[in-house]
Amino acid sequence: MATSRIQSLRPIVSRREAVALFSACGVAGFFLRIQNGSLLRIADAYVPYWIYRVRYVLRKGEATRLFALDALDGSLDLFEFPKLPGLHELIAVETRNVLVSQLTEERAESLLREKVLRVLFQRGFFELREPHLEIVGHPVKLHMPYWLGFYDRRSTVHCRVMDAVRARVEGTKASALFEQWLAA
Repeated sequence: MATSRIQSLRPIVSRREAVALFSACGVAGFFLRIQNGSLLRIADAYVPYWIYRVRYVLRKGEATRLFALDALDGSLDLFEFPKLPGLHELIAVETRNVLVSQLTEERAESLLREKVLRVLFQRGFFELREPHLEIVGHPVKLHMPYWLGFYDRRSTVHCRVMDAVRARVEGTKASALFEQWLAA
């Protein structure tokens, strides 16, 4: 498998911190080992994201926000940025662990529209004056770093996923996505 040079958002979780989190000690670690098995190893992986500027009208006026949607299948959580990431927030990475974009731009915009409306309605249905969104894609294409923790549970290997930018462990949807990528 060939390596790729990509532009990634800088992770806030180091490899050492990821290992510590994936192999937690104490009571929480005990229950984690019962549920997942023992930690075998960890690896970094990078998911392509596309950035969009979304404009909409609220009762108080219009608003503009920046969202990033995963370019795999649009199933991962949106990222939101206060502004476009600057050079100091990005790093160049040489890696083999890059997932490949599979979405078309049309499908990505449709999924983004659904997800943004969901976010806006959660803030308050009455804040949104009209459900019209103006979506503009940015030429900035970047990758988000994830840590994958591989566990041995009854002679079966599975993975847990940590978002290395938001420092949070993802759910079964993300684990299934990465396990599917690894099996391909």
